[in-house]
Amino acid sequence: MRTLEEVQATLQIAKLKEEDLQTTIHCLSFGEHVSSADYCLMELDDNLCKQIEGGQSLVIRGEKDERAVLCSGDKTYDLKIADTSNLLLFVPGCQTADQLPNNLDSSHVVHAQIWGFCNSYWELRKQRPKLKKLKKLLMENPYEGPTIVGQEEITESRYTMFDLLEMIQASEAEIKDNLKAIHACEIDGYWRLLDFDYEVKLLGHVTQLVDSESWSFNKVPLQNCLEELAPLEPKEMIEHCLNCYGHRYFENDKILYSLYEDKVCRALALLLLQNAVKFNLKEFQDVWQQSVPDGMSTSLDQLKSVALVDRTSRPETICLLRVEDLPEDTQERFNHLFTLREKWTEDDITPYIQDLCGEKQSTGALLTKYARCSVQNGVKVFNSRRPVAT
Repeated sequence: MRTLEEVQATLQIAKLKEEDLQTTIHCLSFGEHVSSADYCLMELDDNLCKQIEGGQSLVIRGEKDERAVLCSGDKTYDLKIADTSNLLLFVPGCQTADQLPNNLDSSHVVHAQIWGFCNSYWELRKQRPKLKKLKKLLMENPYEGPTIVGQEEITESRYTMFDLLEMIQASEAEIKDNLKAIHACEIDGYWRLLDFDYEVKLLGHVTQLVDSESWSFNKVPLQNCLEELAPLEPKEMIEHCLNCYGHRYFENDKILYSLYEDKVCRALALLLLQNAVKFNLKEFQDVWQQSVPDGMSTSLDQLKSVALVDRTSRPETICLLRVEDLPEDTQERFNHLFTLREKWTEDDITPYIQDLCGEKQSTGALLTKYARCSVQNGVKVFNSRRPVAT
């Protein structure tokens, strides 16, 4: 253990003035069996630090074949090892300059023991949650409605929220938001995705009742719906359908729903498109308008990110192309899009890359990085920067 005199002699050799330094001098020594493998360091921003100090948890998620991510309660972060040229020492109880007493008249030595050391740390970068796997899991056993008496219900491939948190690389808040977006429903403690045909069947019951009762689509009474449709479907499913396709509000102590025209029209368009590889655009628009409830109007804008129109073919066509079915990785997404179509207009490709944008990033920046721009017949188009295998 060094004495104060030995420290002062070292300062003289180093040509340092004692009066320019703190009066408290830490003398470090290694403890027994110290190894760089004993500890890992992680760099946190102020927000994550406050969450940890407030008693919240950070969770590392990922199965053996996945790259690990770190999740807070509402965000997902990529974990990347960052090397540092400075050796980082772990010294319990060591005080920094702002924590040291400044009223000491003379120098004194404090002996501290190093418990571990490291020359790298985990660096966090906010990233998009990996939610494609969520829908894939729920599609293994979609809910097709109540089981018929005597029919045995399939109980395999059903997942609780705990199961999903163990398997999906996303925060709990992001998982819950996505479950709502894909119209999943909690049934008997398990999160289930409704079979699409069954979901549209529920929607059909609701819209037919609205039409038969001459209700406004902006004032659909919950209680009346439940009473009228109870013989056909479980009340929980009727209410779930209204929550998926409408906005819930109160008026005179009654629960009412205002149905979203765009969502209703889009669901019926998907029903038409799911059984055809390509559809004549004009014929599709006619059939689509006839299939939606009276009083609602269809528009191709309602199909952005779920269907693709080909204006170059004769006749013009439309086909099913849902952004949720595309690869999550940015480069893989662009590769896939350019195998489907060699050249894209900005209006056509934007709905299929918008979800890839990070914070403060635009689709224009993504196109600049992953695509090459040219002008074709006076229209700006984008094609791949690299050869695409077809």
